[in-house]
Amino acid sequence: MQETLEATQLPSGQESVLSAISPATDEDIIAYLRRSHKIGEIAALAEREALILALCEQHSITVSDDQLQEAGDAFRREHRMLGASETLSWLSKHRITVEDWTQGIRFALLEKKLKEHLFGASVDSHYLSNRKDYRRIALSQILVRELPDALKIVSKLQEDKAAFCALAIEYSKGQQSKEKGGFAGIHFLSKLMPEVAQAVSDVKEGEVIAPIETKLGYHIIKIEKWFPVELSESVREEILESLFQAWLREQS
Repeated sequence: MQETLEATQLPSGQESVLSAISPATDEDIIAYLRRSHKIGEIAALAEREALILALCEQHSITVSDDQLQEAGDAFRREHRMLGASETLSWLSKHRITVEDWTQGIRFALLEKKLKEHLFGASVDSHYLSNRKDYRRIALSQILVRELPDALKIVSKLQEDKAAFCALAIEYSKGQQSKEKGGFAGIHFLSKLMPEVAQAVSDVKEGEVIAPIETKLGYHIIKIEKWFPVELSESVREEILESLFQAWLREQS
């Protein structure tokens, strides 16, 4: 064991270089974003935020101190920032100040209020006209690149009665489905890839359909559960976000 540890130690020269590297400055970070071609994406997000703040000012949308405090407390509980040391550690990890964090909480509240102000009254009618888009489904999948591989897996499921979970772990090229034994989560039907959404829309729970070809490869899908179609809080938030994003695209 000692020999292994010694073999993995860095030469003294490299250790001194690594210890001499200072934390990246804001200028360093911006330069990296430019070199890695990510500056456009960040700029678009900043412009979106500026637009939302301007709209909130235009519509006299504000956040009270009590609302900010309540949201901050909820954030701390969610991220286990239960004391001053945990809070300071989290801020240090994310390289932000208390003021940066507070402004982030404030912006999230303003954005939520703006969505409600603009589209809250439209949610019910939109839902009634587009109920099918808000069906939710829990599904598992195995994703492979080649059709022969997909057909071999289907054969194992049908003839050998192999477990879907085991086959996903062995064959799936999708990282999430491979790590979770095929389970791909709960999704709104409208958010699935069009080919997948069309194929699963009328399939009963427990059934397996395959193979479905998309740009990612060939999907073997198992329907785990269909959820009741109802205007739940999560569906309402999804509708508000959908209407808001469509509206923002029109503005820009």
